[in-house]
Amino acid sequence: MDLILEDESRIGTVYFTQSEEQMRKKVALPWVTFCSDSPSLAPEGIFLKSSVHPRAYGSFARLLAKYVRDERIVPLPEAIRRLAALPAKTLKIQGRGMLKPDYFADIVVFDPEKILDHATFTKPHQYATGVFHVFVNGVQVLKDGEHTGAKPGRFVKGPGWRVKSSA
Repeated sequence: MDLILEDESRIGTVYFTQSEEQMRKKVALPWVTFCSDSPSLAPEGIFLKSSVHPRAYGSFARLLAKYVRDERIVPLPEAIRRLAALPAKTLKIQGRGMLKPDYFADIVVFDPEKILDHATFTKPHQYATGVFHVFVNGVQVLKDGEHTGAKPGRFVKGPGWRVKSSA
């Protein structure tokens, strides 16, 4: 409580509630989708003043490197389906998650042999490597590993979203 009063903000914590064996079992389940539940942060400026969970920088790269490539728990095509199409279907988000006509083109081009997360609990502000190109809504935002300056992202609304009345 003293930390909260001194800092005048919220204090984050990290809990270790699952063993690696439990993680492997859950990753193998065909209905499990993958996410990050962490903000996207630049490893510079004011963001360096606070710590963050390593998943903010490496959640998806860790899945693809550790559980897909190295441990072969999930085949690569299945992992990609569970990173894109399955969450879009589960959350009923229209026009996303697959490369189809009239869908938004959200594409990540990576090297399955080079993708790797580097963020740790002691040094969390580290980008993953092995991702070369990223397209958001059909616009290239990462080219040869460098940000293009484009910001074509948009708020995605699922079926649970609604405007709150002002009354």
